[in-house]
Amino acid sequence: MNAEQEQAQAQPRSRRLATIVWGAIPLAVLAAALSLDHIPGTDISLAVPYAAQGPGPTFNTLGDVEGVPVVEIEGADSDETEGNLNMTTVSVRTNMTLVQALTRWITTDDTIVPLERIMPPNTNREEMKQRNQEAFVASESAATIAAMNYLGRPTTVVVHEVMEGSAAGGALQAADIITKVGGKDVSQPREVQQIVREHAPGDRLSVDVLRDGTPHTEEITLGANPEDKKVPMLGILMTSAPADGVQVTYNLNDVGGPSAGMMFSLAVIDKLSPGLLNGGKFVAGTGTIDESGEVGPIGGISHKIAGARDAGAELFLAPEGNCAEVMRTDSGEMQVAAVKTLDDAVKAMDAFAHGQPVRSCS
Repeated sequence: MNAEQEQAQAQPRSRRLATIVWGAIPLAVLAAALSLDHIPGTDISLAVPYAAQGPGPTFNTLGDVEGVPVVEIEGADSDETEGNLNMTTVSVRTNMTLVQALTRWITTDDTIVPLERIMPPNTNREEMKQRNQEAFVASESAATIAAMNYLGRPTTVVVHEVMEGSAAGGALQAADIITKVGGKDVSQPREVQQIVREHAPGDRLSVDVLRDGTPHTEEITLGANPEDKKVPMLGILMTSAPADGVQVTYNLNDVGGPSAGMMFSLAVIDKLSPGLLNGGKFVAGTGTIDESGEVGPIGGISHKIAGARDAGAELFLAPEGNCAEVMRTDSGEMQVAAVKTLDDAVKAMDAFAHGQPVRSCS
């Protein structure tokens, strides 16, 4: 082959190489554009309006975090515990580019959901974090009182906030402990509400409180509910607290929402009662809790079951209200019990520890 023939063959190869190289540039540019989270040089977001939900970390409420107990109890002797009572979480990823969202949808078991299901419209990330933290704190309070009620320990009614311009304004203060309403002893917020609703707007009602340890009696003229003028109101937000000096602190940071309530309550019960509530087993679960011990449904149950299963849990406590989704979720060798109350949860753990069947969603 002479030099002219070699040059003739080299030219098409170089042209083909140039075509390949230059032809790839638009694809590379497109891929780079799709991976941008904002328009270069601006604050305009290119994130897709979707969020990815997947299994989050689990925390043993009987264990420690950063050197302190997850559930810390003062003012009472704590019983020895063994095994696990793990609360479960859902990881949420937002502010994703189109490529990131598609990648998670294709390569993981994450659920891609519209962003408004995670973050209400006109709510920024900081506001949503604050809401979740408030729900978490309220859940902690309910968990403590549910545990006290289950154990038969006394509780008190505490004024959390006095609404501006309400009937109780100027008479009651935040942190007041309400001991009597209308001359009747009260120990739970619902008792206060029941007595108030036996009256009518405009009625005078006595409220006995302890303020900084000093007793006070206030005479309050009941107001009316703005949405129903026939319904009487004091105009306060109430919470409960143990009455016998017990203090419960939950030392988990950067976790929000109300879904840890049941597991927190079970941890308090385990620490304040003899024996092993979980039989020494690895138990995980989720569910909201109210002060009466009712367990409510939560979001992301399939991811929480997956997280507990992968962490090695033997038994999972799921709210009865989530059963439809539970039955569509692969729990592997882990048993899943359906619970509606704290008592259901305790009975399920006892049955499992003794090799007996637990009540399941099926």
